[in-house]
Amino acid sequence: MQQNWFVYMIRCTNGSIYTGCTNHLIRRWNEHIQGKGAKYLKAHTPKEVVFVESHPNQSEACSREYEIKQFPKQKKEALIKES
Repeated sequence: MQQNWFVYMIRCTNGSIYTGCTNHLIRRWNEHIQGKGAKYLKAHTPKEVVFVESHPNQSEACSREYEIKQFPKQKKEALIKES
């Protein structure tokens, strides 16, 4: 059985955007709001998931995560708006 991987973006209360990838989005969101996991989100309170993209495997998801992390904020906002 193949399990999908997800690239996601979270908008923080200060307006910043965090990008990550996971194979279990709900579990990961719960970890983030509990202050577990990403150091960035320990310092920047997560507000909402604003973007989710499905990928067939971890390798593709991680590659896409890296690609999105290189985008300037304006391009991330455009990607969020398109979704």
